[in-house]
Amino acid sequence: QVQLVESGGGLVQAGGSLRLSCAASGRTFSTYAMNWFRQAPGKVREFVAAISRSGGSTYYADSVKGRFTISRDNAKNTVYLQMNSLKPEDTAVYYCAAAITGIVAGPLHTYDYWGQGTQVTVSS
Repeated sequence: QVQLVESGGGLVQAGGSLRLSCAASGRTFSTYAMNWFRQAPGKVREFVAAISRSGGSTYYADSVKGRFTISRDNAKNTVYLQMNSLKPEDTAVYYCAAAITGIVAGPLHTYDYWGQGTQVTVSS
């Protein structure tokens, strides 16, 4: 069993930055690809970014490419999402998700564990 706990959300002005963290319990963190998703009010949950088990490969949605950076520290069982140049359309609840299969940007049901989410609000 893996528990994921996100933190780092908050209110920021457009153009600002936030760094989200997702801390995982258990000793098997490095066996999971880690993904970030987000869900805005009234919208479906969408893929944001992903990182492979070793951290050697990263993937981004076109909407965040060049502004967001995903990274992980397997020694600390933590994945991060550095968000720069934030826009009002980035406002959403951000979730981290773990996939033992290594899947990235997959259907929601293919993920083994989800965090509870952290709210990010970007004001204009």
